[in-house]
Amino acid sequence: SYSVLIKERSQGWEYTMEEMMEIVRKYDSEPVTEVHLVGGVLPQYDLKFYSELFTAIHKHRPGLHVKALTPVEYHYIFKKAKIDYATGMKLMKEAGLDSIPGGGAEIFHPEIREQIAKDKCTGKQWLQIHEEWHKLGMRSNATMLYGHIEEFKHRVDHLEQLRSLQDKTGGFQTFIPLKFRNQDNQMSHVPEVSVIEDLTNYAISRIYLDNFDHIKAYWAMISRSTAQLSLNFGVDDIDGTLDDTTKIYSMAGAEEQNPAMSTQELVELIKQVGRHPIERDTLYNVITDYKDYQFPEDEKPKFYKLPVLN
Repeated sequence: SYSVLIKERSQGWEYTMEEMMEIVRKYDSEPVTEVHLVGGVLPQYDLKFYSELFTAIHKHRPGLHVKALTPVEYHYIFKKAKIDYATGMKLMKEAGLDSIPGGGAEIFHPEIREQIAKDKCTGKQWLQIHEEWHKLGMRSNATMLYGHIEEFKHRVDHLEQLRSLQDKTGGFQTFIPLKFRNQDNQMSHVPEVSVIEDLTNYAISRIYLDNFDHIKAYWAMISRSTAQLSLNFGVDDIDGTLDDTTKIYSMAGAEEQNPAMSTQELVELIKQVGRHPIERDTLYNVITDYKDYQFPEDEKPKFYKLPVLN
């Protein structure tokens, strides 16, 4: 998959629809299965814009899975269009939206959310939008931003609300704990938690969210070595192969400032810790089973010229 990041107003960038489509066309010869689009809350990105964009992507490449936007954006564009969540999500599905990523969840508890995400939709609204999407028979992911000013009780409350909605709808595929990074943001004074706490958080998430099929780790955010360790602490999904369009990691102060990894590198990383690597699509259908797969070796010369010693 690949990502399109729409601008942070003060220091960033804004793509036009044609520029976004140009990024999609850039991958025409690549075996990608998903376009992952996230962005900001800006007036020009409204219901009409996204409806036309999703339709254009499917028209250009019908088999491409469109995973796009979070409840933060959907809350804004539906409010601007004066429609309720159920109507809005139905329109998005009709336009070509295939699934919703898990972003924007942060921490649901208002005690913390009002301090770290007061301009975003509430935790209740986030859950309502996912619920309406699930009612349409569609799938989505969920996240939790941890390791900042929240306490353990706020994490448990967050997990409990996700588990309750999952009991009701069964629409969540994956839970993704997101580690707070303190580089270049308004909470730079808050120290980051340890790797031990990262791994503990993965393990507790796996145990508590017993109705979620998958727990995902972003290797670029936590480093390759921690991602390998996480596979022994409840994680069963390492995401993913990345390229230069995925600016969101390095901007957030990720461990990997140049987050690129080939499929072969990712397969080897997983095999090194005794796990079975399988490439999947967005909905967890198997694309390639790499258990016994042999990557072609680079062409090597058959003869070597040796120096002549007198």
